[in-house]
Amino acid sequence: MDRSPLPWVGRVLDLFLPPACAGCGVHLPASGGGGIVRRICPHCLTRLAEPPHPRCPRCHAPRGTGLPEERPCPHCQDWPPILRCARAATLLIDPAEALVHALKYGGWPELGGALAARMCRVEIPGIGDLAGACLVPVPTTPGRLRDRGYNQALVLAEALAARTGAELLEVLSRKAGGESQVALHPDERRTNVMGAFQLRDSLAERIQGRHLVLVDDVLTTGATASAAAEALGAGGACSVALLTFARALPG
Repeated sequence: MDRSPLPWVGRVLDLFLPPACAGCGVHLPASGGGGIVRRICPHCLTRLAEPPHPRCPRCHAPRGTGLPEERPCPHCQDWPPILRCARAATLLIDPAEALVHALKYGGWPELGGALAARMCRVEIPGIGDLAGACLVPVPTTPGRLRDRGYNQALVLAEALAARTGAELLEVLSRKAGGESQVALHPDERRTNVMGAFQLRDSLAERIQGRHLVLVDDVLTTGATASAAAEALGAGGACSVALLTFARALPG
């Protein structure tokens, strides 16, 4: 017997507004109760592509073949030492790009659970099981929070914490202002987020001497993560690893 609250509501909505995959738009079978289980089709899930090997051991950027291991990675060599590594579940190519767009701009926070499920598969050096990790979502600006109604990085971090039992700590805040990072070049991105993050005084002592996992939706150049990691390091964190759902291909 279906004990979900008002199950007929989901069936009526599915009848008049057939659910569609956020990745490709194909209509999905009605589930009766709605939810994330019918937001992404199986075909799109199989098309999510991890960064190809060989990869930079620090940031997992594809290195290409024939390059010496000791050659500095141009994509993370300027990151601050506190940001020791970055990992992503998939490349930012469709359908991943469409999923990120739906989460970030399309008003689909319910996608967070499905994206976090893929992120849970990622191994982070030195962290091991996320169950023992401390997750810190990258905050958005107050203006974008008002426009979207939620912070997509917090949505992902909450879903990760719910799945793994990891501690969630909203220890960072972000100052108002600053352009969107989307259309900026790497140097402009670094300037745009310089000094943008600060610690919440009431929570600062909880990161002292700890290894933290910074959570965001996309890694592009690492400028945002670097600025956030530096704020955490200044507050006493021992190290910071970045975990995102997707990473943009260099260039």
